[in-house]
Amino acid sequence: MRVYNFAAGPSTLPLEVLERAKAEFLDFAGTGMSVTEISHRDKAYEQVVKGAEALVRELLGVPDDYAVIFVQGGASTQFAAVPLNLMHSGSADYIVTGNFAKKAWQEGQIYGAAHKIGDSSDKKYAYIPDLNALNYTEGADYVHITSNNTIFGSRYAEFPKCAAPLVADMSSEIFSRRINVADFGVIYAGAQKNLAPAGVTIVIAKRSLIGEPLKICPTMLKWKVQDENGSLYNTPPAFSIYMAWLVLENLKAKGGVKAMEEVNNYKAQLLYDFIDNSKLYKNNVERPYRSVMNVPFVTDSEELDAKFIAEAKKAGLVSLKGHRIVGGMRASIYNAMPVDGVKALIEFMKKFESENA
Repeated sequence: MRVYNFAAGPSTLPLEVLERAKAEFLDFAGTGMSVTEISHRDKAYEQVVKGAEALVRELLGVPDDYAVIFVQGGASTQFAAVPLNLMHSGSADYIVTGNFAKKAWQEGQIYGAAHKIGDSSDKKYAYIPDLNALNYTEGADYVHITSNNTIFGSRYAEFPKCAAPLVADMSSEIFSRRINVADFGVIYAGAQKNLAPAGVTIVIAKRSLIGEPLKICPTMLKWKVQDENGSLYNTPPAFSIYMAWLVLENLKAKGGVKAMEEVNNYKAQLLYDFIDNSKLYKNNVERPYRSVMNVPFVTDSEELDAKFIAEAKKAGLVSLKGHRIVGGMRASIYNAMPVDGVKALIEFMKKFESENA
């Protein structure tokens, strides 16, 4: 029996995609083999990696002068790859709005002067700093942001306008809302939150920025090398790319990013409206910066939070426990979470409140 999975990652995937993957698992594209068995050099697999790249370009409107590559190591590896590919002058700016943004900044300090020009830790990352009040470093190689805060549940309502190339970790919201890729120098995203099983990370990078990585950059982290080899420099995370391809095809069939953005806004509004009008639940993120993908909330006590999580699981609503840093509950309502799943959660929250408030 399927449950509603509100995990932050690895997260739920579209049922249609899982069913297709199941049907093709023993015999992919008439090869008589699973997609997990065939060589990444096989022509049958070529349609997967090229098809996935083409769909990323189409769905996000990626300009022709940008590379689209699929790499390994998760978004956390890109915390190092960013400065190793871009920090030529030894200086970069970071806006720290959550746990992963902080980790990216800390990694950047290893390779040069990583300036923290914005920080919202004073209010437990419940807001995004005023972008008009930031003091950008003259001559910085890039400005790094994390567009959506998976743990604390905040996001950028708009993006910085800066002279240096803007680099964005979009792991937990990519393909959930429309963006103008040309406003960014680099976008990267671990797939396991909103796109595919863990194992693959998408990097979208303006080619004029990645032609000369630092000399100390390992070959496997050189975006230029991956781009020149069509993401096939070595054996890639073949199954994760295959699943991303299926998810992207499914997204296109549902109307693309614009249609998904409308559904996501509707789901989030339903949940936030209920929380805001509740006597038991509370969301601590400042309203203009509330995430549409990750909705944390708490009750009046840790004991009641634990009871909520346990009873929700029995009701088929799983993975609602908040991150260990924050506690409480968190509902991750990514693209693949249906409206009915959010409505089921709200109905359970109503029942639990009536019995425990």
